[in-house]
Parts: sequence; structure tokens; C-alpha cells
Amino acid sequence: MSAASMLRIISSSQRRSLVAPLMGSYRNHQHRSLSVLAASASASNNNGHNNSHSSNQSRFQYSHHRTLAAMAAGGSAAALLSTTSSSSSSSVASCEKKKVEAPPVGDPFPLLPPKNKEVDGPKGIPSRAEQIRRLKSSSKRDDPSEQYDVLVIGGGATGAGIAFDAATRTDLPSGLKVACIERGDFASETSSRSTKLIWAGIKYLASASAALLSWDLLTSPVTTVKDFYSEFSMVFNCHQERKYMLDKQQHLTNWVPIVCPFTEWNIWPPPFGHPIFSFFPVLAPAVFKFYDALSQFTCPPSYIMTKKEARTKFPQLSDQDIKYCAVFYEGQHNDARTNIAIALSAAEKGAHIANYVEMTEGIFDEDSGKVIGVKAQDRISGETFEIYAKNIIFAGGPFTDKLRSKEEKEGGPVATAVQGASGSHIVLPGYFAPKDMGLLDYNTSDGRFLFFLPWQGSVIVGTTDKKCDAETLPYPPEEEIQWMMKEVEKYLSNDLKVRRSDVLSAWRGWRPLAADPHAPPGGQVSRDHVISTNPSSGVTFIAGGKWTTWREMAEDVLDKVLKDKAGKCKTLDIVLHGGEGFHKSLPTQIIQKYGVSEEVANHLVKTYGGRVWDVLEKCKPTGKQWPRYGVQLVEGYPYIEAEIRFACKEYACTIEDILSRRTRLAFLNSEAAEEALPRVADIMAEELGWNKATKKEQIKCAKKYLAAYGGRIPYEDGVALRFMSHEDAMDMFREIDRDGSGFIDPQELKEIATRLGNPLSDKQLKELFREIDTDKNGKISAEEFVDWINAEQSKNDVKRYLSATATVIFEEIDTDQSGFLDQDELKAVTVRLGEDFTDKEIRKIFKEMDTDKDGKIS
Repeated sequence: MSAASMLRIISSSQRRSLVAPLMGSYRNHQHRSLSVLAASASASNNNGHNNSHSSNQSRFQYSHHRTLAAMAAGGSAAALLSTTSSSSSSSVASCEKKKVEAPPVGDPFPLLPPKNKEVDGPKGIPSRAEQIRRLKSSSKRDDPSEQYDVLVIGGGATGAGIAFDAATRTDLPSGLKVACIERGDFASETSSRSTKLIWAGIKYLASASAALLSWDLLTSPVTTVKDFYSEFSMVFNCHQERKYMLDKQQHLTNWVPIVCPFTEWNIWPPPFGHPIFSFFPVLAPAVFKFYDALSQFTCPPSYIMTKKEARTKFPQLSDQDIKYCAVFYEGQHNDARTNIAIALSAAEKGAHIANYVEMTEGIFDEDSGKVIGVKAQDRISGETFEIYAKNIIFAGGPFTDKLRSKEEKEGGPVATAVQGASGSHIVLPGYFAPKDMGLLDYNTSDGRFLFFLPWQGSVIVGTTDKKCDAETLPYPPEEEIQWMMKEVEKYLSNDLKVRRSDVLSAWRGWRPLAADPHAPPGGQVSRDHVISTNPSSGVTFIAGGKWTTWREMAEDVLDKVLKDKAGKCKTLDIVLHGGEGFHKSLPTQIIQKYGVSEEVANHLVKTYGGRVWDVLEKCKPTGKQWPRYGVQLVEGYPYIEAEIRFACKEYACTIEDILSRRTRLAFLNSEAAEEALPRVADIMAEELGWNKATKKEQIKCAKKYLAAYGGRIPYEDGVALRFMSHEDAMDMFREIDRDGSGFIDPQELKEIATRLGNPLSDKQLKELFREIDTDKNGKISAEEFVDWINAEQSKNDVKRYLSATATVIFEEIDTDQSGFLDQDELKAVTVRLGEDFTDKEIRKIFKEMDTDKDGKIS
């Protein structure tokens, strides 16, 4: 750990773009001050509990006055701290080299239990409060007959799927008694952050073929063929599971055609590093027909699209160099809603399942040392209780190793079984692609796949695996955002420029790549799922796989854990929650009965299926001639207020649950989510009985979580300083120029400062306006604004700001005010920041910082 890395950790909170003093912290109302670096760990500024799902440590809030003091030291001109998009060698921006700290947000869960009042569950499903009562009272330590047959820890797609499968194995004499708990909301981690595809693995088919046709076939033929068969089998299974989802769960899924444009007949260097793939443009039609065949041709058929047809069907494509396009189909869904439907299906079938219930530690049998239960805490009520089970399954996705540490009686680290692989995504306005057709770049600059897909009225741009440690908060590195923007432009018309300000939201999800830690040496990391039982604790974990195979994974783990007591899996024949009563003409029916808009009707049916009538019962009149019902939550999106009330019945507990998963506003447009937040808070307070203090706390926590989504304004991911480009400055000018007059007047300048939580006094406003308005005509032109942003004085202001910030940091670490730092002070600040450096690492950091070797840092 270098001294520079240490300083990055200390200053990790300075992530937002800064425009001092006018902008303060752009679109970040939660300012942080450096003064808490010296505050005690027990102070009330601590932002919450340790997160067992996350590598992020609890952070401390900065006090407001020190932030303003540091900004004042920067002078009045504006400068921007943002990332260097070309910093591929940066140890901070690179996922593999040095983990990028998340933006300055607190614990993503409520700081204090909100103690929500009980709300009835959906028809035929117990309320969340009733589920908690059942979890607390339905198992006893000394009576095996009263214990759960299966207890699942984790409520993502896999965990909820296991509970659903187990609850439907009714052919056993007494059925299976099933429990499932999830620390956050259902799908609050990986399962809500996918590329929204139910895809069958075209990439893995290609990589398996490349491996089979390599020199390894000659040097290690048995191993090579075995690996190919394993990978090919995984792809084949994906096709069968995709067929199940698209055929059986039509209320949740749809087909989407994906275009592969070819600009040359021979590609070099070839994709996947194999010469045969240099001819992929020629082979593609045959490859995609084979891909269709793996699904027994139950998917829409792949086809060829000529350059002329591409111009008509995908007008956003650049047609200058395109030879032709190959089009194939994948499945698509709203991943968070599918996960919630699985969880509600499990509840409907009798599983005791609840979100916001955390396993705090294992309960061990005194004689055998096996784990026979867990201690759990309801994070909504604050109550703790014990759950006993004959079989315990961890389904924690990329955070599985965090759970596995709790199955060790003495605690402590465990052998690594799961590696995280991140996929970053950005969301662009819907006009960048046709509403019903996507694009695949199979040969990006770094070899990853890049999808460009229409979804929920917007366009998702997303990548496949990039190995790095998993984190709870969703913000992707700025380097990834810039890379995706650059890659996308290769195929778009020259008339369409992807600007940084076009990024409406950005997020990153991690999926697990697993290996069996209890297998003989040499176990391989798998893209398929891994099931492993710890012989010491008796606990089984499942990890790996992908969204498409959630059902298969659930079936597999239950068969292996329960063995001859497993019964028969029946999930292939069961429609998920909302499927009953769904039909294609349902949107028309609800438009006719309730007078909702067509956009709202289609959204509601695709989200709730046959349960849409229950949502509409909570609809209120709009007061308009049309639409008559369905008060929209925020303009431009089909979400209505009735959904918030209904979501509370479906176990939604926090504002963030609504903004991120019950609606997808935070994923689609982080600023729209911020706009909707106050109304969501009002409605949830009514439904859940929040008092003013609880509502305020919930709003605070939701704002912090929303700050972790990317948006139009970049975070600072590295330490490099880059002043705004002309385009950046013009984007900011247009944001301030609210009336579109082409000039900024004093009132607009005052309004933007107030909106950003940094209001200016009349005197400050006059001084700032006079400084920018160089021709003194009483209005600021775009040219004047850009000149002011990029003036030499701005650069000096930033240097002074950084110097003042560094001085404040030094003073906060120097707790004894000696004017020097010693090793004990250095160690103390790392502990307060949640880092766990060894004494050896501290000595190394100290040595690098102590340049004059006098034993103290000045």
C-alpha cells in the first residue's frame, strides 16, 4: 500500500464533481466534511451497521461547516474535479489493480429500525409481519419435528428460487417446511443489476469452441474435450431454461431481436483470440441458426438484414461501412420484478420468507460442532430471534464468502470460494435505439461483449464480466462509463453523439464465479453453478450460474442436499406469481375499465400480470379528462402512485425499495428518482405509519443510496485533475439557463445555487455574477461562462482548494496537535476509516511518507 493509496483512501469522499463556491458539490446535497476523520468511531455520525453483503466499510459523514471552509479556500472561480477517461494505467480506476472506492454514501439500509406498522399482504399471501411471526415461532432447538427442513440465507433469484422449489415439493408425506431470509430487499444486490437479458450464452458457446480448437486439443486432449463438453452443456441448459421462462412466464418476459452489424468480411485480430473467428462475418448466419437449434427452434428465427433494411429498421446505425447485419433473439425481463415474483410465489406456496432479516451468526451443536440454526435480526423492528433447521443453504451470490465466515465456530476468514465479476451499465435516452431492437458488439477493444438494448423506454448499454471484488453500492467507475460511451459510438450514425450528459443513470452488478473449496486441489473457477457442503459445519452453499438458470440451480441444490428425501421438483409446470389471469388483451381491458393511459396499462400488465386488478383498486382519479385514473409518480415514466401503496403489501419496507426495484426509476434515471423521492416518502409514511423522525431518516438513507447511482455528472474516480471540456461547460450552461434564452440572468444563478444546497447571499451573488459577466451587460453569455470555467484563475482556485483540503486532512490525523504525524496516529485514522492494515503495512506507508527519514511526517 503506497502513500498515494493511503491519501486516496483518506480523500475518498471527494468523489463528486466540484464547482466552488457556486456549485458546491454538484447535485449532491449530502456534503461531507473532513472533520469526522478525527471523530471517535462511537460518535453518532456513524452511518449504520456493518454490511455483511458488502466490502464497503461503514463511513462517516462530514460536517457541513468544514466543507464550506475548504471550499472557501478555493476561491470563487469554478473548476471541476472529474476522472481522466484515458487513465487505463491508473491503479485507482482499474478494477483489477486497485478497487475504486464507492461515492460518498452511507449504509444502504436504514440507520434505525423504522418499526413499520403491519400491512396486509397481497391476496392469498401472508403479510410480512405474519411471516416474521412464523419465523420466530415455527422452529425449536430441542424438537427436530418442529425445525425447518430447509433454511435459505439469501433472497436473490437463486435463494428465492430455492424456497419456491422446496415449497412446491408437495409429493412428500408432510411436504417440506421452508424458510428464507434476506438481509436487504429481494433482488437488492446482483439480481436487480443484470443486463435484463434471459440469454442462452452465445459468448460461452464461442469461447468453448475457441478452446476446443486450440493447441490444447493436441497437448491435453482429454481435459480439453471435457472442458468443452462442460461449457457446451451449460449453454444447452441455458437454452432449456430460457425456453421455460419465455414460454411459461410470458407475463414477465419478452423476446428482443439483437443486431450484429458487420463492417468487414475478415476481422483481425480475431475475436476470442482464435483465427477461425476472423471469418465470423461469413459464418454468423450459420452460427445463429445453430444457436436457434439448441432451443429446438422455439425462439423467433435468426435472420439476415441487408444494409438497406438496417437503415429502415435501425436508423440510428451508421450505414457507411456496414456490409450486412445478422439478427438473433434473446429473452428480456425486468430482473427485479422477476425476483420479487419468485419470492411471492414461494410465500404463496407456504414458504416462510421475509426480506430485511439478517443472519447475525450461526448456532452450533455443542457435541458435533454442526450448524443447527441461525441467530437473526429483523432489521425493520429491531427484534432478534433464532431459527433452527435441518439443512441450511447459503445463496449469497458474490457475497457468499461473507456468509461462509459465519459458519465457522471461531469466526474469521474462510478459504475463498467465490470471485466477483462485475458488469457495468449505463442508461441512455430511448432515442438512441429502436424501441424493439438491440445491438451486440462482440468484438470490443478489450474483448468483452457489449450489449445496447431497449428497455423500459430507455437504452441500456452493458458489459459482461470483469473480475473485481463485489460491493453493495452500485456506482461503476467513471473509466467504465467513458469506455462504454466510446465503444457504442463505433456503430452509431455520425449524427448521433453520445455525450456524458446523456447518461441518465449508471450502475454495476457483480455475479459470482465459483470454485468448490471442499473439492480436491485444482478445482476450476466455473461459469456454471457450484454446490458445496462444508463437512465440518454441514452448511451447503450454492454460487455461480446466471439469471437464466435460477430454476435449474434451485432444483439441483435441493436434490443434492435432501437426497432421497428431496421429492420431485415441480417448478417446470408452475406459473410464477401474476401469471394466473394474464392474457394479451389485458392492457385493453384495463384501459376500457379504468381509463388509464396506454403506456401505464402496458407497464402495469407487464409488471403485475393478472394481479394488475389489485393494483388498480388503489388507483385514484387524476382530475383530468384523460387519463382518468393513474396519478403518475414523475413525468415521462409510467409509474403511478397506486404502485407505491401496493408495493407496501408486497413487502416493500424502504423508500429505496420503491425507487430501485418496485419501480426502476433509480436504474433508469437517477435524477427522476430524486424528484419522485418526496412523494414516495409521503405515501409510504401513510401506508407504514411512519412518524416525522422515521420519515426524515428514511429520506436521508434513500438520498444516500441514490447518490451511488451514476448520472449526467461524473464522480471523481481517480486522483488526476481534468478541467471541463467545452462540451462539459456547455452542458452546465444549459442546465443553469432554465428558460433556454441563451443567457444566464442573476435569478437563474441564484436558483441553481439553491437547488444544489449551497445558496448564495445577495452579496456573493453580485460578486460572482460581476466576475463572470465580463462585458457588463447584465447577462452571462455561453462564451463568458465557458471562459470563466476554463480561466487560468479557475485552475489556481482548484490548486488552492486541494492544498487547503490536504491541510485539513493533516490536521484531522494529527490528533495530539504536535504538528507531526506518528505511526500511531496513522494507524488510528485507518481504523476510523474502516480499513484493517497490519502493523507491517502501516510501517511501509509511514516510511514512504516520511521522505526526510526523521521518524515523523511533517
